[in-house]
Amino acid sequence: MNENKWMSLLGLANRARKIISGEELSVKEIRSGNAKLILLSEDASHNTTKKITDKCNSYKVPVKLVPNREMLGKAIGKEQRVVVAVLDNGFAKKLLTLLD
Repeated sequence: MNENKWMSLLGLANRARKIISGEELSVKEIRSGNAKLILLSEDASHNTTKKITDKCNSYKVPVKLVPNREMLGKAIGKEQRVVVAVLDNGFAKKLLTLLD
């Protein structure tokens, strides 16, 4: 996994206002059908991981794990983030290829 590329693309998606960060807001976007991809930190709590993965499975939204919350936050220019929802198909597809 090339860390710089996916982080740069996520930063670009953030500047284009095509992402939402935070657990509750991400769950809301999954439910409404706007979320195209969920990025979840590997160091998220067990409850958060279960809640997000279960929601994504029932709404058929892909989930990708990223190494830690610091990287996820740094990529979007904020403090630590555990969950980020990508709201754009183009960004989601490119991020999926970079994170595979």
